[in-house]
Parts: sequence; C-alpha cells; structure tokens
Amino acid sequence: MIVDLKELSTNQVYYTFIQTIFPRPIAWVLSDNGPANSFNLAPFSYFNGISSNPPLIMLSIGKKPDGSKKDTWVNIDERRHFVIHIPHREWAEAVTMTSASLPHGDSELNTIDLETVPFYNDDFKSEDTCPLPRLKAARIAFACEKEQIIEIGNTPQGLIIGRVKHIYIADEVGSLDEKGRLNVMAEKVDPLSRLGGTDFGLFGEIKNVPRPK
Repeated sequence: MIVDLKELSTNQVYYTFIQTIFPRPIAWVLSDNGPANSFNLAPFSYFNGISSNPPLIMLSIGKKPDGSKKDTWVNIDERRHFVIHIPHREWAEAVTMTSASLPHGDSELNTIDLETVPFYNDDFKSEDTCPLPRLKAARIAFACEKEQIIEIGNTPQGLIIGRVKHIYIADEVGSLDEKGRLNVMAEKVDPLSRLGGTDFGLFGEIKNVPRPK
C-alpha cells in the first residue's frame, strides 16, 4: 500500500500520521489561565526534545473546532511558563478527560481527582524558577519557559519551543550512579504512549543493545 498524501483531506492526513507515527510520547501540559489559581491541563503527542544545548522541547498545538487557538497555546504565549508531565499508566483515563475542549479559563483540574503541589521542594534555591505547580503524583515533570512560537502550515499549527529550566524526578524512579550520572528506571516511570484513534501504548519489555565501540 502506498498512501498519496496529496489525495487526502487534512483530517485524513492527520489520521494517517497518528496511525503510523507511533508510539508517541505524551506531554501533559499545565499552563496558567490567568485568573488566580486557574490552570489549564491538556495532553499533546506531537511532542519531543529537540536540543540539549540549550535544553529545548517542542510541542505542536493546533486550533479548536471554532478556529481559535487552543488554551495551552494562548497561555504559553501570554504568560510564558508551563509544566510538562510525563503521564503514566494509571493516568490514561484522566489524560483522556482533559483532552476535551472547554471554554477559555475553565480548569480541567476541576474534572479530575488529582492534586497539585509546588514544583520545588522547600530547600531548593534558584533565582530562575517556574511559578506554576506540578501534579503531586507525577513521576517526571519539566518546568519550562517559552523560547519561541512559530506558526507553521495552512491551519496554522503553533510550533512551541520551550526551554526546560528544571526537571522533577520522583525519588522512586531516579537515582545517581557512582559517577554522578542520572539513571531513570523506565519501568518504574511506566509511561503512557499515544497510538492511533483512542489507543494508548503501555510500557513493556526493555531490550538493551550496546552501541558499537
């Protein structure tokens, strides 16, 4: 089978992409709606790291059915800070619930039973911190700040490039080895991945293949 993308509608191209580009990591993004203590929480699977110097990630965010920019796009553009969580197996239903379109300013945290806490521990000291909270049960979370937003494509999409300031790693999933290098145990993170349609991929077997010398 050869799929000729120029013969497909935009929706058909999207469906073909999500059926063939997989598994995709999921960014569960918390951003500031503006009003006090109102936070948006939404999942995106057009997401990945793109640079380590400087430490940058990317999100590609589309528009709402009415053609307006999605709240996450607006919030990051206007208030800069955002937090990306790597969701795990137990969060599949909650991730799905927060994918619904809500009126701007409404918080998805009111529809799910998940607690937030300050991103940083009390003993963490830095002059450059993220003011937003993180989900308490997160195993990995990234404190990010807007670096650049590029509008691409005909819709257009918002290609959001964020600079990662700090990373929260739960003690039970990560540790430092004798050389001071971080070791994250992927099986304990148990991350969700996105497949096509309404399907999620669950973490399975790890295969270690040493690189050639």
